[in-house]
Amino acid sequence: MNQSEVLERIRKICLAFPETSERLSRGAPTFFIRGKRAFLMVLTNHHGDGRFAIWCAAPDGVQQLLTDADPEKFFVPPYVGHRGWLGVRLDRGLDWHELAGIVEDAYADVAPPKLVEAARDAS
Repeated sequence: MNQSEVLERIRKICLAFPETSERLSRGAPTFFIRGKRAFLMVLTNHHGDGRFAIWCAAPDGVQQLLTDADPEKFFVPPYVGHRGWLGVRLDRGLDWHELAGIVEDAYADVAPPKLVEAARDAS
């Protein structure tokens, strides 16, 4: 699967949640809740890091847990890592079920409780 196909699948997952939208932010496809709060970005070779990855919001403790468990796949992204965001490499073999769960957690971490409830009721 090439990068544009991976982006399309991620886009489909993200935009399925209530009141989400996409626009470029700092040149990267970024997904927002109610047009304001970002919950996920897709980055390709950010500042020459050689990664095709997502950076996303994550519940407390998840960043540390996953980066310790599999540092080849998960990393602390620059700029947003100090807020607990998680980096996930998309060029290290994709488990779409796992990735969908990470995206759902990112949405739930940022979205207002009523939207999280609506998303869970819809699934």
